[in-house]
Amino acid sequence: MMKCHSERSLRSEESFGRVSGGGMIEKISVLVIGSGGREHALAWKLGQSPLVGRVFVAPGNAGTSLVAENVPIAEDDFAGLIAFVQENGIGLAVVGPEVPLAQGIVDQFQAAGLPIFGPTQTAAQLEASKAFAKTFMQEMGIPTARAAIFTDYEEARDYLAQNLGPAVIKASGLAAGKGVIVCDDTAQAESALQEIMLDRAFGMAGDEVLIEERMAGPELSLLVLTDGVTAVPLLPARDHKRIYDGDQGPNTGGMGAYAPPPDVTPELIDEIMTTVVHPIIRGMAERGMPYVGVLYAGLMLTAVGPKVVEFNCRFGDPETQVVLPMLDGDLAEIMLACIEGRLSPEMVSFHSGACVTVVLASPGYPGNYPKGLPITGLDSISEDILAFHAGTKMSEGQIVTNGGRVLAVSGRGEDLGTAVSRVYTAVQKIHFEGILYRRDIGR
Repeated sequence: MMKCHSERSLRSEESFGRVSGGGMIEKISVLVIGSGGREHALAWKLGQSPLVGRVFVAPGNAGTSLVAENVPIAEDDFAGLIAFVQENGIGLAVVGPEVPLAQGIVDQFQAAGLPIFGPTQTAAQLEASKAFAKTFMQEMGIPTARAAIFTDYEEARDYLAQNLGPAVIKASGLAAGKGVIVCDDTAQAESALQEIMLDRAFGMAGDEVLIEERMAGPELSLLVLTDGVTAVPLLPARDHKRIYDGDQGPNTGGMGAYAPPPDVTPELIDEIMTTVVHPIIRGMAERGMPYVGVLYAGLMLTAVGPKVVEFNCRFGDPETQVVLPMLDGDLAEIMLACIEGRLSPEMVSFHSGACVTVVLASPGYPGNYPKGLPITGLDSISEDILAFHAGTKMSEGQIVTNGGRVLAVSGRGEDLGTAVSRVYTAVQKIHFEGILYRRDIGR
């Protein structure tokens, strides 16, 4: 595994309150909730903290078992998770995926008096309802694409008939990162509308749809940590959503990412914080739904400035797999500071250079795909490469595929080109039947 350990000193007793009477640091146990590549990265990074003793992942995968202890509790079994935290004296719970957040897991943990990192159910509406987020941005004057919101198919189709130009059709609800269809013309938009609203391609997520203007420009992902008042950005990243090289084919949950993009300046990050992030944090607090946790802003760098494409209420996947290896800081300390309302910019710093991740997917993804394909070559990659497991499991002593996105192979370098070269050298050593990956990540 890549050596990214930080040597930052522990904070004072007054700040942390976790020093025993004898002056010894009392290590806490941490529970990461989820089973994908993002959760593997979170468990790996949290395990480096001087504050952390044991790390558990529920339910986890074959990769998380290499850096933590897997617990067979489903991510939507809130009662089971709360009981485990209480019985094992867990000092910090971290929610990975969006669905438990949208279902109110943070509210239930807080009601039980348990420390958990993530937004409440009302705050998580920023991702759970694209209609809520769009309306909120319009009210706050946050730059975003023009859009109309519909719950009736005929009304939406009539609007499309009057609306000239390329459009983006979005299912308002949660659709595992796949409920967005980018269209070149009205005929494609009408087909997408039928797929979402009538054919129910994304289930209940398509009960409400957004018809947006199609923006042009490079995309950017900015993950921001916040305690509800203070907001501190992590390194910006760029995600590759389309399944094939050259940004061709359907959208996926993400086929790779790199951080930081060379075209993104500190001045641009300051502009995004001023025009997007700070108004969102302030507006949520004013509405009685303070946002605590990590806020993911998906942005388009248009000719007239950055505009919001969407918000996520959790760490992005695969952006987490490039951002966390670049974080030179104590993630457990930062998360506890967010929960306790004492986050400061000094807690967050970064390694120099760049990081790249390439997602290895099952044949057929993002459509139907097989499971149980044996994976070989993981033991042959170099120690400075991280293979974060997304859809894997152990079967009779063998690691096999268990999802659409199987692995996210990450590596750092002194510059982007070096990181790209190192990662692809590692990727070529890993095999499973029908392996699918893009060959242009970060290029």
